[in-house]
Amino acid sequence: MEEMIEKNDLEKKEKIISKIMTGSRDLNNWLEGGYENGVITLFYGPAASGKSNFVMLAACHNAKKDKKIIFIDSEGSFSVDRINQISGGLPEFILKNILILKPTSFKEQKNAFLKLLKESESKNIGLIIVDSMVMFYRLELAEARKKGLEKVREINSDLAKQMKALHEIAIKNNIPVLITSQVYNDFLSEEDWLNGKEAGVNVVGGDILKYWCKCIIELKNKNGKKKAIIRKHRSIPDKELNFDVCNEGIRKRGFFI
Repeated sequence: MEEMIEKNDLEKKEKIISKIMTGSRDLNNWLEGGYENGVITLFYGPAASGKSNFVMLAACHNAKKDKKIIFIDSEGSFSVDRINQISGGLPEFILKNILILKPTSFKEQKNAFLKLLKESESKNIGLIIVDSMVMFYRLELAEARKKGLEKVREINSDLAKQMKALHEIAIKNNIPVLITSQVYNDFLSEEDWLNGKEAGVNVVGGDILKYWCKCIIELKNKNGKKKAIIRKHRSIPDKELNFDVCNEGIRKRGFFI
């Protein structure tokens, strides 16, 4: 009997060790321990749905534990003021552990990932964040469509290589990678619109992103009410969390962190 208890305790410890904390007790409980090491987690949703808050909260919490964070900011979403709120007015120690990279093109983003792949083992990195993964891809894709199918394939191939590089970094270093993506809606015919049909939500980057991500979380914002939905996970079934964004981070709606 004692051996069984010890075995169960060991399995629980191994499960905890295999994840990092999200920065929110409610999120940790919802994700049964936090974000998985060694995999890419994707957050997707419309503007103001909470994507940047999820990843900044994780960056803040893990930097506070003296882990080195790589934050690749393609949208200008990184906010020192937000870090100040989350940390309770003590951002200095946190900020010294966060390296912010600001690519200005799809090519620069690609080169940043390839450089990280070569150097990540010597950098003592605890977490990598890309917010967002697809901003420059979206711009490049729009231009590529004017030039024909071959150019479109080239841009998609570049995105796949970037995702592969992030996957290899996550595996080699046994760390989580958190990325965000924008969304677009299906076009509705007038008949469907009149019948009250809702447009489908699609991830920018589509199957390329979904293929490399082992955890996918959709974020929604309807009339100010935010919801997170697990769409893909290796061990957790699809489920929802209604949440609010607060000064300290993220909390389950109606409860405090």
